[in-house]
Amino acid sequence: MTAPQPLTEQATPRYRGLENRRPQRPPIPFVPDPDAVEAAGPVFGTADVGPFDADLTRQHPGEPIGERIVVAGRVLDGQGRPVRGQLLELWQANAAGRYVHRGDRHAAPLDPNFTGTGRCLTDDEGWYRFTTIRPGAYPLEECANTWRPAHLHFSVFGTAFTERLVTQMYFPGDPLLAYDPLLRTVPRERRGTLLAKPDGAGYRFDVHLRGEAETVFLEPRAPKGRRGYPQR
Repeated sequence: MTAPQPLTEQATPRYRGLENRRPQRPPIPFVPDPDAVEAAGPVFGTADVGPFDADLTRQHPGEPIGERIVVAGRVLDGQGRPVRGQLLELWQANAAGRYVHRGDRHAAPLDPNFTGTGRCLTDDEGWYRFTTIRPGAYPLEECANTWRPAHLHFSVFGTAFTERLVTQMYFPGDPLLAYDPLLRTVPRERRGTLLAKPDGAGYRFDVHLRGEAETVFLEPRAPKGRRGYPQR
């Protein structure tokens, strides 16, 4: 049996999820309430960031299934300077490729000891650090016989809760990268901004907010002419 060949640009079907997530109706004009108080910082939810929020392997009584990994990096501005005190969120599938979400209809099992969500704040040097489980691949409903490679979702907040950038991190050497229809929507020269780098027992993934090394982000943050990602 011959090995499957990577999809060519001509043979790759357009990923329909991009169109499905775009607005289908005209925007509704927004008239601000002069008496409303604008939030001045990120919204952390019902509580501040806790000591176990960044360790996705310690959020339940038991041990989660899968390969434990550490993912760390820095959030940097366009001049390469650290962006401190920024809220980072992470969400992902479990080791079997299943999200804890009612919209995920993949037949893979859920892990009772793994929810797949975490958050942390960058330190004074812009560093963040997550301990988690390497996610599994899963099939795409939109594209027959196509599996998404393992990946992590990241979001970073700015100075207000209305400022949020979303991206994805892929693992280097994954054989499914060549077949991923979402990654193929990104120009070839920009795909490296979404690949983590091996770093000891874990991975390094820096998030560049601006500049030549700017990380590819989801629409609508992506500049004109650059496509972003759906969030799954």
